[in-house]
Amino acid sequence: MAFKPKSIWRLAKIVNFHLGLPNLVPNGCGFASDLRFFTKWECCSAAGAGVLAQTHDSQSTGFQENLNLLSNISKMEGMARSSDKNITRVLFCGPHFPASHNYTKEYLQNYPSIQVDVIPISDAPDVIANYHLCVVKTMRLDSNVISRANQMKLIMQFGVGLEGVDINAATRCGIKVARIPGDVTGNAASCAELTIYLMLGLLRKQNEMRMAIEQKKLGVPTGETLLGKTVFILGFGNIGVELAKRLRPFGVKIIATKRSWASHSQVSCQSSVKNGIIDDLVDEKGCHEDIFKFASMADVVVCCLSLNKQTAGIVNKSFLSSMKKGSLLVNIARGGLLDYEAIAHYLESGHLGGLGIDVAWTEPFDPNDPILKFKNVLITPHVGGVTEHSYRSMAKVVGDVALQLHAGTPLTGLEFVN
Repeated sequence: MAFKPKSIWRLAKIVNFHLGLPNLVPNGCGFASDLRFFTKWECCSAAGAGVLAQTHDSQSTGFQENLNLLSNISKMEGMARSSDKNITRVLFCGPHFPASHNYTKEYLQNYPSIQVDVIPISDAPDVIANYHLCVVKTMRLDSNVISRANQMKLIMQFGVGLEGVDINAATRCGIKVARIPGDVTGNAASCAELTIYLMLGLLRKQNEMRMAIEQKKLGVPTGETLLGKTVFILGFGNIGVELAKRLRPFGVKIIATKRSWASHSQVSCQSSVKNGIIDDLVDEKGCHEDIFKFASMADVVVCCLSLNKQTAGIVNKSFLSSMKKGSLLVNIARGGLLDYEAIAHYLESGHLGGLGIDVAWTEPFDPNDPILKFKNVLITPHVGGVTEHSYRSMAKVVGDVALQLHAGTPLTGLEFVN
């Protein structure tokens, strides 16, 4: 009687999910294709009802009992499939951004019909077929993984970034893909606040202040103010709007580019006509073709673009060379917007006056990355939107969507992209 590794792993998950036995694990053995080589299983009840431990090898007199044990688990698998029809399963991919799944679980704790699981990214391809809703976080969902999701109804982000999802593949499989709009959950506002934190940290030379404290010095370093500066917002979306609102009281000039201003104005992007709140927030508007001109005018450049084929590596040598010597660069959006080699070169040359990033080229960020040797570099661990307010709000959206999926009612609070 042969048992495939995936079958045994699946049986373990069945016990875990449906029988209240969360610690069914293989101990000290490799997954073998034949039960005779399967040396030990330990199964412990979370309810404290008892501990079942059976150890057998191919010569054991208890070999038949071991067969009976797995046979019974197989029967339970069948019963679990039946009960699964009454459960909507939500999958969170990977351990990062833990507040996302913790708050969602908390929001849904009184709804037994919704099951929320968090799994390692490496396990997702093997289990995604069991789930109806997937929150991708940092995982890349390619066509191969998506093709396995035969029960999936919705793939979504806990936030806005969907660059890791093959949207065309999901569409072919009949799966909807969506983001949570940042303007209604507080996500964009949280990112805008962190942007100002990074700007002020660079202007006031945060790293040098720390060194001054360590050296018991007073009155150094001499910093800069935001007052009187020109700030270029590269990509005037939800974060850009929230940032402009908060920058106004600092007495800065705000210039911004956007591929299309049609949603805010019926006039050309070059027009100075004032006709709404967006025009009141921005002193000079430009289109994509103006990014180099605007970079040459700015004391601080803030990247707020979404990442796609058109924007990947947009802050390159050409862009950086157009910036004023000594000006600052802040990236609150996606690490892939910046050309790493170009950034390193212009920091080394001194042309780039400072770099503040909440996102990086590789995440988690390498603490030994050479860029961190520069005293005018500040980095935060992708926490722009990670605030109590925004994460509680987005957890509610995920929870409500799960309940709507379960009830078969229209999904609300989302921005669909397919």
